[in-house]
Amino acid sequence: MTTRLLNNCLSFPKVSLKRLNNIKSYINLATEMKLLNDKKQFEKALAIFDQHGINNITTLSNFAITQVLKACAHLRDLKRGKIIHNLIAPKTKNDIYVSSTLIHMYMHCGDIASAQSLLDSTKTKTPSMYGIMMKGYIKNKQANKAIDLFNEIENPDDVNMILLFNACAQLKTKETLDLVKKTSKQIPKSFYSNPHLLTSLLDALMKCGDVAHAELLFYSSKEKVLPMYGAMMKGYIQNNLPDKAINVFNEVESPDEVNINLLFNACAQLKTKEALNLVKKVSKEIPKSFYSNPHLLTSLLDALMKCGDVAHAESLFYSSKEKVLPMYGAMMKGINRLNIYDNVELIMCELFISLEVFLHCWTWSLSFLNAIS
Repeated sequence: MTTRLLNNCLSFPKVSLKRLNNIKSYINLATEMKLLNDKKQFEKALAIFDQHGINNITTLSNFAITQVLKACAHLRDLKRGKIIHNLIAPKTKNDIYVSSTLIHMYMHCGDIASAQSLLDSTKTKTPSMYGIMMKGYIKNKQANKAIDLFNEIENPDDVNMILLFNACAQLKTKETLDLVKKTSKQIPKSFYSNPHLLTSLLDALMKCGDVAHAELLFYSSKEKVLPMYGAMMKGYIQNNLPDKAINVFNEVESPDEVNINLLFNACAQLKTKEALNLVKKVSKEIPKSFYSNPHLLTSLLDALMKCGDVAHAESLFYSSKEKVLPMYGAMMKGINRLNIYDNVELIMCELFISLEVFLHCWTWSLSFLNAIS
């Protein structure tokens, strides 16, 4: 009897040690997957899950499950995500973080119905879950559904507010403008210290046509960030007020590429000699690194062409080493708009550009066909 008890006592630590090692390996697996996800090495994260975790999925930590689901979401691997969803234990499925990650995975993979079904079946819904759904609906051009979800939230956080304003900005209706103004009056004052929220609010007001309200909010804000200037400039351009967009640009101490891009758009809208002079002045002052931005280069070409400086635009276009299709489009559109058919040089320029576009597309098509064959 004594010997049996002694043997049992001696065997107990061995079992415990084995379990401890298993727990340790699962923790290491979760941590390793997170490190790979942070480095955007999602395929590798799934590979180590397949090797070490898939056969023991019911014993994995919730943290490990969220990491593998994140990898599935980023790779848009809906099939694998669904398999994992079906394999995990019911208790794990009810975890708030796992539920949120599952909803995100379905929305990111475009399976809106499954995401909505999962949210509806979740007993304890968090603002984060609603936020994931709202963001997905906005991304899929279903802003009305995002607004409907917002109305279900008892205590929305600042992220929910930002997404509401984004949804309203997408719709651009009188009803959404009224909702934006109503909500902005009800939110806690502390939310106004969030620059992301202020930027979204300015964008919504501008896109819904209430320039005066946006101006009042912008100029009453003590701490302005670059995206706020960008929202105002973009709003002025959309409301055909390019002069005001330029005035806002002149207030920016250290404009970024987005601000400069919008300045060129405003000047292109004006089409004046003064606007052209400003375009040329700013294009000389910006850092050389900005010229690697194809969006900025396209806007600069567009502004030069619309302001009538074809020679400068041609020089910039042909000196650019890496041309993208919108750059070709800006040049061709500018030449067509000038409508100077008696200018042989312009006609030849348009012809050469058209041929370059054709060859560019043809080369890309051949590369694509070779890749899939």
